[in-house]
Amino acid sequence: MVSSSTRRMSWRALAPIVAIAAVGLTACSNNEEPTDVPGTTPPVWTGSAAPGDSHGDSHGSESGAGGAQAGSAQGGASAGAAALTADLKTVDGASAGTVSFAEQDGDVQVTIDVEGLEPGYHGVHVHAVGKCEPESVAPTGGAPGAFLSAGPHLQVEGSTSVPESGDLVSVVVHEDGTATTTVTTNAFTLEDLQGEEGTSVVVHEDNLGARLSCGVIE
Repeated sequence: MVSSSTRRMSWRALAPIVAIAAVGLTACSNNEEPTDVPGTTPPVWTGSAAPGDSHGDSHGSESGAGGAQAGSAQGGASAGAAALTADLKTVDGASAGTVSFAEQDGDVQVTIDVEGLEPGYHGVHVHAVGKCEPESVAPTGGAPGAFLSAGPHLQVEGSTSVPESGDLVSVVVHEDGTATTTVTTNAFTLEDLQGEEGTSVVVHEDNLGARLSCGVIE
């Protein structure tokens, strides 16, 4: 009969072996490959995509959708790109800026960028004739004057409103002679600006004073 002390000694001798075997089984279970880097355990590979990759793909799809939406939004904004432009000139022929017209959600967005003008308020209006002759006579006749060939303010067919269809805005010109502003109007369409006689933009000395610069809308 084996004594209890002998059994205890045998167990103590076998314990390290059992522990090593257990470690070996743990290290190589679940298709893991053993590693010789201390303190590390190789990742489990089951042949399926890792959860992180799946999430990343999902996130990437959302980003792609967001990019497409952003692109569509940008495309919508591009509808506001200039469709018609008037290059302003002074009586002396110097450049005085530009005025551009673009369709924007059914209205017309007008971007005014003027230069070389005296500081203060200046009216900007669309006129009924596409002519900008520095010294000219109005279509109705009379004495010549600066850009009178541009005719009166634009009034679209069937409109009798005041302010008139072509009345846009008064801009504030800074000390450096420049001013920039954007205004949206539904008083006329891009087609109205391309009538048989054409149209033009005139910048006045004040709201309705002398005509300082003019540009044919093209």
